[in-house]
Amino acid sequence: MKLLGIGSRIEHSELGKGVVTNVSSTQYWVTFIEGGLETIAIDSDIEVIEAVEDEVDTVSFSDVEMSLISILRRWSDTSNATAIASKWKGGSLIMSPGDPGLSDKEIPITTFFHKIVMVRDRIRVMEQKINASKNLNDQEKVELQQYITRIYGSLTTFNVLFQNKSDYFIGEKTK
Repeated sequence: MKLLGIGSRIEHSELGKGVVTNVSSTQYWVTFIEGGLETIAIDSDIEVIEAVEDEVDTVSFSDVEMSLISILRRWSDTSNATAIASKWKGGSLIMSPGDPGLSDKEIPITTFFHKIVMVRDRIRVMEQKINASKNLNDQEKVELQQYITRIYGSLTTFNVLFQNKSDYFIGEKTK
């Protein structure tokens, strides 16, 4: 069996799609779109999407980083890969109406999380467009930025879903 090189794209039955970022004699280090960095045995049951068969030592860290960025952009519909906290993986969200005659609505929590991340990413794009706008004066930009900050503040409840604090919604800081 020929070893996969750094930059190879794979799909693991449980961890999803990822890219090989390092190789040892017994393991691949793989950065998965959903789950981040994991090590898996070389003989793991994986599907090879795109094999890189160059010598492992010939690929620089910069090459791997650029390859990973490209893959994440191609396979993800968000601007950054955002991981859900592991305690929520496999869970579900159940919404129960106050009217006993109506039935509950249950959705996988990962579906709900994905929608929250899309909202966050779209707010960020809106924020960038406001800041880059040549049609708004500075006062208008500040006012719109304050609304965006309040939107983020309204969404802080959902921070419990994120694996990394760097992905949290942050509203206005209290003094």
